[in-house]
Amino acid sequence: MNFLLKAATIIDPSSPFHNQTVDILIENGIIKDIDALIDAKENVEEIKLDTLHVSQGWFDSSVSFGEPGYEERETINNGLTVAAKSGFTSIAINPNTLPITDTGASVGFLKGKALQNPVNLHPIGSLTTKSEGIDMAELYDMKQAGAVAFGDYKKSVRNPNLLKIALLYAQNFDGLVLSFPQDNSIAGKGMVNEEEQSTLLGLKGIPALAEELQISRDLFLLEYTGGKLHIPTISTAKSVQLIREAKANGLQVSCSVSVHHLSLTDDELTTFETNYKVLPPLRTQKDVNSLIEGVKDGTIDMVTGDHQPMDIEHKKVEFDNAKYGTIGLESAFGILNSILSVDQTIALLTQGKSIFGIESISIDKGNKADLSLFTPKGNTTFVEKNILSTSKNSAFLNKTIKGSTYGIVGNGQLILK
Repeated sequence: MNFLLKAATIIDPSSPFHNQTVDILIENGIIKDIDALIDAKENVEEIKLDTLHVSQGWFDSSVSFGEPGYEERETINNGLTVAAKSGFTSIAINPNTLPITDTGASVGFLKGKALQNPVNLHPIGSLTTKSEGIDMAELYDMKQAGAVAFGDYKKSVRNPNLLKIALLYAQNFDGLVLSFPQDNSIAGKGMVNEEEQSTLLGLKGIPALAEELQISRDLFLLEYTGGKLHIPTISTAKSVQLIREAKANGLQVSCSVSVHHLSLTDDELTTFETNYKVLPPLRTQKDVNSLIEGVKDGTIDMVTGDHQPMDIEHKKVEFDNAKYGTIGLESAFGILNSILSVDQTIALLTQGKSIFGIESISIDKGNKADLSLFTPKGNTTFVEKNILSTSKNSAFLNKTIKGSTYGIVGNGQLILK
């Protein structure tokens, strides 16, 4: 498929065309030409979109679908379509399916389901067998099959010796280990941030200490073992400081923050809306401010939508009984773009690739076309009709977003909304 993107503003600091508005000719998945004005040839589809901007393809490091096992929440096929129309050319899939992704065969199954798709699917293998936290899973076999990292989704590693061994072992094949930041012995049966709001609403709280204690432990282990550790979806001011200090001391630690933790606080909980029940829980404005500061100064390496579809039977129930999670792919760009500059937003949606061993491809003549298409202009209200996912559990319903996505160019295919 050959097509010509007209009047596209390129946002890519690694490209010689950064901040220029140009035409981009793509033939057979390769950027054939970039110039101020290119005339469309025969058999070339011309694409004109309002205030079109183009960047390197976006990457989300924490995406859940449902298949296999929970297809009623989301299928891989529809989930990849959602990712494409939300501007993502690459996603890392969490191991929270049934069965759990804990073998090379299960990684191969996920990779096979995404063959020929414009979106690149990168499985995260479970760190432990069945994500039970007891025995280390077959990390090397999963790496050989295509896993980009290893971690138990939303489950902390209770046994510090297990994490120590995993960090040591993974160094043999340059593996990336994930450790969810929550000490469950501190968190207990809590479900929201332990603060003034939890007391007022009569909901059991999870103190910030539960996250910070786990991160402190994990950083001590990393200092001892070496290796690469990624801490997903941090949520407190102290967590940012701990990781900032660890990086200053030379530790190979990276971290992410979810879009909802950058933009929402526990003040939202007054409605008892279960779409705000997420893990880690929504924190205070002080935490949000520190997270934004951490994003801007580079302490936080990437942002994720932490996309977790959940069927209505597990969300439209009493708050205590509701499952954790919100979908995030469709709203990620619009919310981020409302908080940060366009350049900062694009950087946070692309720079995480290097941490997960995924190639970043500059926008230049002769390179493969791996592009996200969007406009940073215009304010709209995010409503249910904007949701393409099978599950509709969004924490951003009726929130104002800035800009919108058009789609992607990936693996020789153009996908538009």
